[in-house]
Order: sequence, then C-alpha cells, then structure tokens
Amino acid sequence: MRRRFDLTGRVAIITGGAGLLGTDYCHTLAGAGAHVVVADVQGEAAQRLAREVTESQGIEALGLQTDVAQPDSVRAMVQATLDRFGRVDVLVNNAALDPKFDPQHAGSHGNRFEDFPFEAWQQALQVNVTGMFLCAQAVARPMLEAGRGVIVNVSSTYGLVGPDQRLYQREGQPPQYKPVTYTVSKAAALGLTRYLATYFAGSGIRVNTLTPGGVFAGHDEEFVRRYSARTVLGRMADKEEMSSALLFLVSDASSYMTGANLVVDGGWTAW
Repeated sequence: MRRRFDLTGRVAIITGGAGLLGTDYCHTLAGAGAHVVVADVQGEAAQRLAREVTESQGIEALGLQTDVAQPDSVRAMVQATLDRFGRVDVLVNNAALDPKFDPQHAGSHGNRFEDFPFEAWQQALQVNVTGMFLCAQAVARPMLEAGRGVIVNVSSTYGLVGPDQRLYQREGQPPQYKPVTYTVSKAAALGLTRYLATYFAGSGIRVNTLTPGGVFAGHDEEFVRRYSARTVLGRMADKEEMSSALLFLVSDASSYMTGANLVVDGGWTAW
C-alpha cells in the first residue's frame, strides 16, 4: 500500500504553491518523492519555498513566477518544467483569488452583490476559472505524449453550497460578505473536472476535484466558534488534512478515480 502513495520520480506543478495550502501541498508531495514546481504570482515567495522544500525533503524543487491568468506565463511555466525535469506528471490547479476573513483582512469585504464591481468579477474569474483552463491546456500535450497524467482542480464547499453569510457578520460592525465570484468560480472547477475527465477518456490522464472545507488560518475566536458549529465534526480543518487528501488523488492510490469530487469538509455539506 505504501507503494501506491509513492511519487518517486514524478513531477508535480502546484499553482498558487506559495500560499497557505499550496505550501503544505508542496512539502507533502515532495515528501512522497515528487519533484515539485512551485508556481506562484509571487515569484520570490515561490523560489524561497522551492529552496526550503529542496533542503528539507532532499529532492529538487523549482520555483517559478507564474500568472495563471496569462497564457504566455502559463506556457513558459510548463516549458521551464520540461526543460528542468523532462516531464509533467501532475498538475494541481490550486491558484485562486480567495477573500480571507482572518484578522489581517478584517473589514475589507463589504461589497454587497448588488454593488459588486464588474472589474472584481472579471479579475476573479480570470484567475480562478481561466487560470485552471490555461494550465490544464498547457500540460495536456506532454501528458498525452507520456500516456499518463493527473490533474486535480481545487474547489471549495462554497462551490457546492452557497456561503453562510451569517459567519462574516459582527454586531456593531459594517456587514461583510463572501463574494459571488468565489462560489461561481469554485462551482466552475467541478464542471471543468467532469469535462476534462471525459475528454481524456482512454488517454491515461485522470482528472478529479479536491473540495476543502474551512482551514484554520488564525481566524478570530468568534469565527472559529461559528464555523465549527456548522460542521458535523465540530471544528475547522488543519491544513495537513487537505494535503493528505491531495496525495491520495495524485498518487496511484486513487487509480480508479476520474471525474470525481473528493469532499473534505468535516461534514459541512452533510447536514
């Protein structure tokens, strides 16, 4: 069974790799033996994390400044991966504009739906949806030539159900909202997964979705209490719980899965 999770010799691109979950994804896949490519719009952070992964895991990682919303940047990312490692086995479409509600971003999400800026709508869909499309398209040819590959599109519970906006309100403070773009774009990830899974039928390429629930990232006590009360398991997730699920999806342990959605939400959507 351990061999089913072994990624030795494989190459995994992780977009948004320098973010909260992306960082843990990179360490986890490298720990399983993969060369990881940390692709992030923050180039210095990507390169710094790649050095950390190389030193801590003892396997070479590559950090690349990548804007997933720009076709030329995405193509350059894939070419740089092929130039360095000669192959692409895994793509994790993790990059996304995800409005945070931790203390650092308090009070910054006051746009109601009826006043939501068109420019913000365009930007979020360009990154969250078009970015997934461009990255999947760019890895398709090398994966088809190899006769195998794995793509994982990262969604969210808010791609399955609407946000509970009550979580973000505080008495005596201006109202805050999880924006429409997040739910719409994360729902689109599910559709892209199903399309690609069936399109690549018989090619050796598998495509699945990982749908995380809320991961604790320094949220205030009130948010944690409210969120935890909405889950069956009664708590927010630790980031490692998403990384272990991702390892399952990108490894041979999930070899009979494609077009599927692995929901890791503590039971949020089971009520």
